[in-house]
Amino acid sequence: MGSGQVISSEPFDFQGKHVTVAGLGVSGVPAAKVLHGLGATVTVVNDGADERARAQAAELEALGITVRLGDGDTLPEGTELIVTAPGWKPDKPLFAAAEQAGVPVWGDVELAWRLRGPDAAPWLAVTGTNGKTTTVQMLASILKAAGLRTAAVGNIGVSLLDAVLGEEQYDVLAVELSSYQLHWAPSLRAHSAAVLNLAPDHLDWHGSMEAYAADKGRIYEGNRVACVYNVDATDKPSTEDLVRAADVEEGCRAVGFTLGAPGPSQLGVVEGILVDRAFVENRQKNAQELAEVADVNPPAPHNIANALAAAALARAYGVPARAVRDGLRAFTPDAHRIAHVADVDGVAYVDDSKATNTHAAEASLAAYEPIVWIAGGLAKGATFDELVAKSAKRLRGAVLIGADRALIREALARHAPQVPVVDLDRNDTGAMRAAVREARKLAQAGDTVLLAPACASMDMFANYNKRGDAFADAVRELGSADG
Repeated sequence: MGSGQVISSEPFDFQGKHVTVAGLGVSGVPAAKVLHGLGATVTVVNDGADERARAQAAELEALGITVRLGDGDTLPEGTELIVTAPGWKPDKPLFAAAEQAGVPVWGDVELAWRLRGPDAAPWLAVTGTNGKTTTVQMLASILKAAGLRTAAVGNIGVSLLDAVLGEEQYDVLAVELSSYQLHWAPSLRAHSAAVLNLAPDHLDWHGSMEAYAADKGRIYEGNRVACVYNVDATDKPSTEDLVRAADVEEGCRAVGFTLGAPGPSQLGVVEGILVDRAFVENRQKNAQELAEVADVNPPAPHNIANALAAAALARAYGVPARAVRDGLRAFTPDAHRIAHVADVDGVAYVDDSKATNTHAAEASLAAYEPIVWIAGGLAKGATFDELVAKSAKRLRGAVLIGADRALIREALARHAPQVPVVDLDRNDTGAMRAAVREARKLAQAGDTVLLAPACASMDMFANYNKRGDAFADAVRELGSADG
């Protein structure tokens, strides 16, 4: 972990500057409005020209902003800066043209960072393949329990521009950042940051696992107090590797979290207690109790890891131990994240529809046994051999749904041939109800029927929320039928 010169993020004078905003939508429209308000001459370019885009364009044009629909590839003449929506891929012709012309490209996160005032709240930042939203929400709950003015912002759905430019004053912000956002945020410098885990994801966007990991690792650049990493991670590069590669401020520390007993400069678990050996005096010998595992909701292993990461960031900011416990107790996870729906005939039914990739599903499957697993959907290029091999011993049975279910069925045949499999060849609105009924036939008292699809939902459902709702509705139908 080196220390070096921090890249300047001096205020940028937007008055009269020609700024191109790439992409309408959640980040593009507010960015265009903010830049226009700062005196920039703003042109918005957008690939699509559908009804929603036309409505957004009309709204912006009424303010005097130029909007160009149906052509997101051509660099407008005179452009001095591009502010892009985070999802726009780096290989788009627009960015190649910008590079050739020497035009910088920022994301909305970079814009928010540059627009912070001199007394702006520091950022405690979180990224990772899975667990970001839960960890950031836990962190915000802990900070609030310490009496701090805070908010969970960023990729979580609350715009960083709104947080930075709004009237509300914050002491500190809990910031969720995606790999896309980090790619376009070159001068971001957090107070402290965590990378929770790394697993192959969005590789079509980044081009390679190495590029994906490097963008995640940007979150550590210029950290002032702590770079929080996952001691237990086995993936390469590991989160610890990213810490080692980061250029940080003098005195910034590497702080690990582990589900095992922590060493010095780590947080971990000892006999059901979350303990801190990083932010205590004489950490070679001393440890501070923070909370009990039972204070984590739900106390699944990967969620305990999330809680430890959140605690590490909060402790880096100086939060007392009691606030960690109180914040974790007050935290309620979002829907469709290892959510217990009901018990029917002694079988627990758990909705983890948010497990949309193999890494998330593996963590979910590790939390229970025996399991009747409901899985399938859009694989997004994923393979399932490793997931099935690691989880085979926990499986009582499997019910497969969705467009790419054959990939999971074949992995089960290779690595868990003893596990009975129901292959549901249907995608109508009753498919989830049928899946739950088939799972019930396979389950025995004491089992868990677990929806952890390991796939995206859009082949059958509008999103993972709708998929989880369909599962919960089907489970409740089981219970009411018994009643």
